[in-house]
Amino acid sequence: MRNIDLLYFQKGYDLIAGIDEAGRGPLAGPLVAAAVILPANYSNELINDSKKIKAGLREKLFEIIKNDSVCWTFSVISNQTIDRINILNATLLAMKKAALKLFPKPKLILIDGNKKFNSKIETITLVKGDTLSQSVAAASIIAKVIRDKIMDRLDNYHPQYNWKRNKGYPTKLHYEAIEKFGITPCHRKSFLKGVDFDEKQ
Repeated sequence: MRNIDLLYFQKGYDLIAGIDEAGRGPLAGPLVAAAVILPANYSNELINDSKKIKAGLREKLFEIIKNDSVCWTFSVISNQTIDRINILNATLLAMKKAALKLFPKPKLILIDGNKKFNSKIETITLVKGDTLSQSVAAASIIAKVIRDKIMDRLDNYHPQYNWKRNKGYPTKLHYEAIEKFGITPCHRKSFLKGVDFDEKQ
């Protein structure tokens, strides 16, 4: 992947944080954002957009990134908060919370997407940033693996929705399960507006 981080290292930014999220589109479960600061001029050719990496390799890279990074953090925003403030605001909130946990503080923040949160630190948005920036790609891996683990755990309580497989995303089988069993406290009601489902505990 092209690593835009190198450009900013050359400009004198010695601590660059990449931020990305996982879970904007699912019908159920939380949204997770992660922030990662990699060492200056760090390179691992396997790090890429988490969606382009198979689960087994993601798990391995998750451990590598945790061990090799200067710092990594994450933030989890519940489905209830998503329903209350909407998915865009929930995404920006998760990213900001992850950024605020970083220590040492970065000199520059690279965010995947075209929206940014208010920050005293210089912040740059990158459309498809997880394919352009190694630190953003690393954050995408951290966020994806953590969220997948959360959905695997929630599946133990609601196995009929097959979250271990679909991770809460809107698949045909997921919709059929909702029609048959109703929704759970883990579902995002705002993503199911206009559908009259009973809520199951």
